[in-house]
Amino acid sequence: MKGSILFVALMYVTAFNQMTAQSYNYDSGGSLSVEQAAYDVTHYALTLQVQPEARSIHGSLTVWARVVSPMKWLVLDLDPSLEVNSVSQPAPGTALEHERQGGKLWIRLATEPSVGEEIAVVVSYGGQPRIAPTPPWDGGFTWARTPDGDHWIATTCQQEGPDVWWPSKDHPSDKPDSMALNVTVPLPLVVASNGRLRDVVANGDGTHTYQWFVSTPISNYNIALNIGPYRTVEETYTSVTGDTFPVSFWVLPGNVEKAERLMPEILDHLRFFEDVAGPYPFRADKYGVVETPHLGMEHQTIIAYGADFDNGAMTGGVDWGFDALHHHELSHEWWGNLVTNVDWSQMWLHEGFGSYMQPLYLERTQGDAAARAYLASMKRRIRNRAPVAPREPKTAKQIYGDDIYFKGAWILHTLRYLIGDDAFMDAVRRMAYPDPAMESITDGRQARFATTDDFLAIAEDISGTDLDWFFEVYVRQPSLPRLITSRNGDVLELNWVVTGELDFSMPVEVRVGDRIHRVEMTGGHGTLAVSADNEIEIDPLDWILMEERT
Repeated sequence: MKGSILFVALMYVTAFNQMTAQSYNYDSGGSLSVEQAAYDVTHYALTLQVQPEARSIHGSLTVWARVVSPMKWLVLDLDPSLEVNSVSQPAPGTALEHERQGGKLWIRLATEPSVGEEIAVVVSYGGQPRIAPTPPWDGGFTWARTPDGDHWIATTCQQEGPDVWWPSKDHPSDKPDSMALNVTVPLPLVVASNGRLRDVVANGDGTHTYQWFVSTPISNYNIALNIGPYRTVEETYTSVTGDTFPVSFWVLPGNVEKAERLMPEILDHLRFFEDVAGPYPFRADKYGVVETPHLGMEHQTIIAYGADFDNGAMTGGVDWGFDALHHHELSHEWWGNLVTNVDWSQMWLHEGFGSYMQPLYLERTQGDAAARAYLASMKRRIRNRAPVAPREPKTAKQIYGDDIYFKGAWILHTLRYLIGDDAFMDAVRRMAYPDPAMESITDGRQARFATTDDFLAIAEDISGTDLDWFFEVYVRQPSLPRLITSRNGDVLELNWVVTGELDFSMPVEVRVGDRIHRVEMTGGHGTLAVSADNEIEIDPLDWILMEERT
């Protein structure tokens, strides 16, 4: 990490000064600038008044940050459509010079802080935030109405970043250690948000302020407002660790009975994930589900649930016998919120792992045939247009697509076949909690950043197998391996063909009559003795992700 550049220089050499509110690129992440790499956020405190009738927000954001390298400017991200009213230090409130450059807010610090020093800045801002065009995929604020005509409001910003509605450092590599949210809304609206509810303050003017506090590290895009005339269905859950924590479901008044009927399944999903990936990571706060006017999102400790209690809402109308939307969004409490991609190029660690949990759940609850049918439905959506995990930094919108979900899940399925069930399940658990001692921790140290190479190292260590070739083919380039088979007399020959002549030694199962043989493919080539009258079937249990054979 290097020091900052002079403000006058940026006016000539950066692209920020060419950006306007009209041309602003709503995208999160990418290469981290020198200026933003110079500090590490430790805490955010957001105080906000939401005015539903005006569709506006007004308030302030205080950021505390630790200086990592010399800096003169604190650079935050903020949508140009929102106005900055003032920037200052906390008490005594010394005003700070600041400049808007497109989507960047450049704040001149009063003094140049030392490396290791903690700084704090207050940004007062407001306006009408971006309305989400198609939430949750294209996000912002959703200003909806309930069936009874009440205001129903939600935020979504995974791909756009939190700067669409509050000032922040919009990069996945920097989580605050904690965050406070004080949100004021008119009666009778309720605010459901991240963390634990500390208090609800009646202001005596027809509004209430909901005071939420997140006690553990959290990705900026996971900070969420959910506002409506909510009722709450409550349970207490006992973790595999013996800890207890609240499970809360905020729903519209007409759906309380539906929520009560779904709650046992929610608890069953929690138990499944604890069995597979380890304890629920955020026991210090809660597990929350909130009904939303959009489909869903993995907002930490308050997942958005917009499936309308329809099991097929996320799966094209197909009812697989469980609430697939809830299951998938809950999966992100481990894959995304506990284990977080250090860059969006690694997003398959969120979506691929999260997606593979659904067939694993079906396998446990309904059997192998149901799991394989679900996997087959996922395979039809694989596109192979780009590497699942490219080595270069990417923005959220550059990496987003079906493959990080469905191809990612199938990569894990094939890895399971390659190294075996026991090693695979151990690797999944170790990916979530590399050290078993971490499973008892609730103060935030259990959360970590990760890369594909971290998972590669874990899988190699547990299986005792070199897996570089596997990851090179499946995640670093887009095309699938192709299997060519031929018979020469009583010999079945099998050859892998891979783009770029990469090494690929995936063993292949072949059914001959009633028996399944596992053919080792050293150097991508293998043979099996078969009789001329034998009927054969390649990969009969459909384990291997490969180009479709004709």
